[in-house]
Amino acid sequence: MQSLGWPELIVIGLVFVVLFGSKKIPEVAKGMGEAIRNFKSAVKTETQDLKTETQDIRKEIEKA
Repeated sequence: MQSLGWPELIVIGLVFVVLFGSKKIPEVAKGMGEAIRNFKSAVKTETQDLKTETQDIRKEIEKA
């Protein structure tokens, strides 16, 4: 599978402008940014919880 080149990105950009209009693009981009930020935060929290639980399990195994 190949990565996207300039022609593909231009077509995607044009479709985006046609679908949402030039005035809605900043709002859509802001919403996407917030969604990505929330997703990263949730993944980070879950990763920290998993590490903590893993450490607790390892301590219990070492005690036994």
